[in-house]
Amino acid sequence: MASFPPTVNEKLIGRSRAVGELLAPVSPFDKKCGRENWTVAFAPDGSYFAWSQGHRIVKLVPWSQCLNNFSVHGIKNFVNASQSRLPRQNSDGDQKTKPREHSIDCGDIVWSLAFGSSVPEKQSRCVNIEWHRFKFGQDQLLLATGLSSGRIKIWDVYTGKLLLNLMDHTEVVRDLTFAPDGSLILVSASRDKTLRVWDLKDDGNMMKVLRGHPNWVYSCAFSPDSSTLCSVGASKTVVAAILV
Repeated sequence: MASFPPTVNEKLIGRSRAVGELLAPVSPFDKKCGRENWTVAFAPDGSYFAWSQGHRIVKLVPWSQCLNNFSVHGIKNFVNASQSRLPRQNSDGDQKTKPREHSIDCGDIVWSLAFGSSVPEKQSRCVNIEWHRFKFGQDQLLLATGLSSGRIKIWDVYTGKLLLNLMDHTEVVRDLTFAPDGSLILVSASRDKTLRVWDLKDDGNMMKVLRGHPNWVYSCAFSPDSSTLCSVGASKTVVAAILV
């Protein structure tokens, strides 16, 4: 049975109300899938809200601005359908700008999203890496997108720049999750019956392949201390793996 942690007042949840509704634009591509909203995610620092619009586009919206629009314009909010360009910046986080609404074209249908931050919730257990294809800053914010082709694309949230293209899965990537310790360890769950562990601070190196599921893997989640990974799949089983 599912339950909430002691800090959550379940009575208040029962009295919750809708804050607003974001409506995706009509698909600009010649595909049967159009305005389906496959997945959503919040940035760890609350700066951005992201969702897949069903036709390879991911919309990134500053969350505070979004809430303000709801209060001004009512519950429904048609976000800007145009893909605004962001100024060119370095990916080291030194030139982080104020969050602004923009879109990312991932090139394929997006099934899963996850924000990753190099700012740990607790003391990071990651080690220093001597070489990278790109430099990570102390406040790096990344967006991982899992595609129907099996690819995973890693984006710089502030600039919209594609940083890494991970290509080992052979089927749809159903779920993505980052370790909460700021190590930028990413785990992906796929219909190819595997979970894969990626170290983004080591140029996206794939660290492990986990094969405990006999069927599609639907979802995965880290424990708060980042030491344990749990996953669920089509076989109605929960698999737990100790990663440290």
